[in-house]
Amino acid sequence: MLSGTAGSAATRIEAFVASTGLYAYGGYPDIDGLYREQANELDPKRREVALRRIQQLMHEKAMFLPIWQFVVLQGVGPRVAEPGLGLITDYPWPAPYEDVKLK
Repeated sequence: MLSGTAGSAATRIEAFVASTGLYAYGGYPDIDGLYREQANELDPKRREVALRRIQQLMHEKAMFLPIWQFVVLQGVGPRVAEPGLGLITDYPWPAPYEDVKLK
């Protein structure tokens, strides 16, 4: 994960997978139950089994964290006659630079 979150698998699962996590968006009740179960477990072997089951469920449910979020950079100012925004239908970025017209 690219978050820089330190700690073990359990700490990362808490932040990103459990529905109450700081960076989680939604969740699954079965994974939340397994997370609570492993958090209360004192036996390291049983805890490891629960964490591996959570990881398996994450894989089966194709849970993923988007790595990139594209930001639309748009520049409009007094020297631009036609900025190029919306010239290409359903294209979120400005048109190629050669289509941008200056005053």
